[in-house]
Amino acid sequence: LNWHLKENAKDHHTSKFSGKELIVRRGQGFTITFNGAEQPGQNLTFIAETGPKPSKQTKTQATFGISSTVSKESWSAVLKSTTSNSVSISISSPANAVIGRYKLSVQNASSGSSSTANLGTFVLLFNPWSSGDDVFLPNQAECQEYVLEEFGIIFAGNKHHINSFGWNFGQFQEDILNICISMLDRSLNYRQDPVTDVSHRNDPKYVGRVLSAMVNANDDQGVVLGNWSGNYEGGKNPSSWNGSGEILQSWKKSGFKPVRYGQCWVFAAVLTTVLRCLGIPTRTITNFSSAHDADENLRVDEFYDASGNHLNRGADSVWNFHVWNESWFSRSDLGPSYSGWQILDATPQEESGGIYRCGPASRNAIKEGDIDLDYDCPFVFAEVNADCMYWNYDSTNGKKTLIFSESTVIGQFISTKAVGRDDRVDVTNDYKHKEGSKNERDTYKKARKKLGLEDKFDPTAPTPKEIEQKPDISGKFKVADTLIVGKDLSLILVLANLTSDDKTVQVNMTAWSTVYTRKPVHEIWKDSISVTLAPQEEKKFPIKISYTEYQQRLTTDNTIQVTALCHVEGGIPVLVSRDITLDKPDIDIQVLGEAELNKEVDVEVTFTNPIDVEVMDCVLQVEGSDLLR
Repeated sequence: LNWHLKENAKDHHTSKFSGKELIVRRGQGFTITFNGAEQPGQNLTFIAETGPKPSKQTKTQATFGISSTVSKESWSAVLKSTTSNSVSISISSPANAVIGRYKLSVQNASSGSSSTANLGTFVLLFNPWSSGDDVFLPNQAECQEYVLEEFGIIFAGNKHHINSFGWNFGQFQEDILNICISMLDRSLNYRQDPVTDVSHRNDPKYVGRVLSAMVNANDDQGVVLGNWSGNYEGGKNPSSWNGSGEILQSWKKSGFKPVRYGQCWVFAAVLTTVLRCLGIPTRTITNFSSAHDADENLRVDEFYDASGNHLNRGADSVWNFHVWNESWFSRSDLGPSYSGWQILDATPQEESGGIYRCGPASRNAIKEGDIDLDYDCPFVFAEVNADCMYWNYDSTNGKKTLIFSESTVIGQFISTKAVGRDDRVDVTNDYKHKEGSKNERDTYKKARKKLGLEDKFDPTAPTPKEIEQKPDISGKFKVADTLIVGKDLSLILVLANLTSDDKTVQVNMTAWSTVYTRKPVHEIWKDSISVTLAPQEEKKFPIKISYTEYQQRLTTDNTIQVTALCHVEGGIPVLVSRDITLDKPDIDIQVLGEAELNKEVDVEVTFTNPIDVEVMDCVLQVEGSDLLR
């Protein structure tokens, strides 16, 4: 038997996979040839089967003879050509076939008695190039980027300062496809009912939802264990990974023990690898000022004490950035207007149906506030749209006072990599109507109404009187120049009196190192000043935090939150806050000479130490798909 590995792979866009097994896509024919065969004639019957108990009812087994035409609805075999000692046959699967590893066998009834011969195995994947497939993506360049591209750019930082880093998805590297199939076979759904689970693997919604649970270790001994503490003993620092291959291979090598540790971009990048590998077009999305609304009221509450310290109180939070996925497929369950990009999120933030997973949520449903639709739309809607309340909390009596509320802070500069280029593309307008517009507020109200929040009294919400209070002064932090790890930080606090009276202000300032979720880790600096502002006066106060002050306290996320809580005599307190992300020093890569296939090439890597102290025990990590063994 000749599987025509090369020709079939070229036709099915699977040439990048390594290995000796046939890998093809559903809804499209592949050719096999029997050599040295006496004419088998028209009496061949093929059996293709997958899963633990293949059956016709569950669409995990197909029996089909040779026919004259390809069937759209079922598996079929068509005679392509015959010679005196060979016969070539094209085998096609329907566009909604179950994906996974199949066993192919053949029965020949021509010799009077029928005998079954096992021909071997092949793997069937989703097919974004086929118009009948749920994952059909009409644009060729997008198929190239979202299915076949092994390298990506992920955006991070904060809304004032977006930075990016490369990631090696490596979905075609050795053994990754087998690991992806193992992920499906180790899921809770498979363990509970393997037959039903496998029969649902024709549906990208189902596969995406199962894998969003399996990429995190919660509930099911999945791939990556999350850690946001700032202390990564016993594992690898999440920011030290460069690609998914090492993570997936470590998971398998350890006997499927969760790999330590990941944070949101690691979960999103691994899910990108797995979904692209299986043929579902997928990309990573970064949302800046991303809300984690734990109590499903489309509002996040933040608490500060009188000194301006950001308190770790309440389950809500606003992350500097959060990375999730979008996958492209149709939503027959919701209707055509909800097809297209679907949000999946493997970071374990909130349970969905008792399991840490999220999505698929239709991006169109999020934009239009249709948050009663499957799956997990309220959580995703809040990530990009929640209103923000800032409270002053007094721990002596448990009293909280609203400082102010904001409806335009959350969900900014939503970003993804451009198709075919390393540029950032802003997709914020695909998630919501323009901030502050009537459409945007109407959508927010519609979403609250669908959750039943409009009608019931919420004792934790601020009163209309509290919301209407106007502050007497305004303030902001200005950042003097680019902020690089190793240099002193220079900021300017600008305070302005908005009234026509003199104002006395007591300003309590703190700086804390944080992780990128803005969880405070160590206090770095504090100061307080008393200020008098004449009517309409603006004053500037320079602030300097030296490298020696923050060096030992910085987390590897290089993030610092600087806060000034301004107590105004006779008025409401004013909170001024700024999240700072310090840039890492650059690594410069130069390719020396021409890079040619199968020839060695030298690459020069340059790093300049930015600080005035010798640094010891430096390690350089280098990775590239199949470039380095």
